Amino acid sequence: MTLSSDRICLRRWRDEDRDAFAAMNADARVMEFFRSPLSRVQSDAMVDHIRKHFSEHGFGLWALEVPGVAPFVGFAGLAVTQFTAHFTPCVEVGWRLAFAHWGHGYATAAARLAFGYGFGTLALPDIVSFTSSTNQRSRAVMERLGMRRDPADDFDYPSFPEGHPLRRHVLYRLGSRSYFGALSQ
Repeated sequence: MTLSSDRICLRRWRDEDRDAFAAMNADARVMEFFRSPLSRVQSDAMVDHIRKHFSEHGFGLWALEVPGVAPFVGFAGLAVTQFTAHFTPCVEVGWRLAFAHWGHGYATAAARLAFGYGFGTLALPDIVSFTSSTNQRSRAVMERLGMRRDPADDFDYPSFPEGHPLRRHVLYRLGSRSYFGALSQ
């Protein structure tokens, strides 16, 4: 299945995406708010995990293509959260783009396509997104998307040890009522 707009295309992964994905995951700028850049083996394992998620759930993190620009610039889509917190189980909207493609609105456009699928096709009641409290770029995307944060929902990401500077995360939410209400305006 493919989701597309006049600017971007969210599509299933191809084996030829692996090289560009590994290069992106090895870039310290892209991985600034993650534990560390990924090795090629870790990056390939992530592609395998994404494909498995599609098989299990019928949706996932699509490869992000910008026709006329690049066949692969990153990923965006929906994922079932894999850890336990006060707001799980839930479906998260997420994205990761190669540095050369930042600042063009691709993450926002891709997340909007994912929302359309999540709220329209899957009939999800709400979708969340979260990031390190210091990740201002991703937080700005969440806010542009109309997602809202309640500081009472902020949490410590379980895989980061106590005292780690990236441990504190902020949680943003968008409900289907807000999504469909914004569309009707």
